[in-house]
Amino acid sequence: MLLVGHGSKLPYNKELIETTAEFIAEKTDEYIVKPGFMSINAPTVEEQLDAFRTEDINMLVVVPLFLARGVHIDQDIPGILGLPEGGRKGTFRMNGKTVPLVYANPIGSDPLLAELMLKNASDAIAELDP
Repeated sequence: MLLVGHGSKLPYNKELIETTAEFIAEKTDEYIVKPGFMSINAPTVEEQLDAFRTEDINMLVVVPLFLARGVHIDQDIPGILGLPEGGRKGTFRMNGKTVPLVYANPIGSDPLLAELMLKNASDAIAELDP
């Protein structure tokens, strides 16, 4: 799994993507998880695609850690992956073989996101209590 983040000059944004990649890797051994960034931070998406070429994988799934669709989701990332705009499936060439490539949707509207916002609200309220 290539987990794609935007990238930022602020270090905690890079750390968020890297930590999320670690959390995913801890939850399952189904994926080799690598974080990659669209801009500013390293490793870049392109660098991580190259890194996956040395792994023993039978599929590459690219998951953007973005809330909503935008230029990066609909144009930039598919362009890097060699997919047409709006494309979700393709192929990934590596080590003399070709494997399926799947491009996931951004987070979007999801009940899990609502649960996280409720948790964050509860945490903020709890911080007010001495």
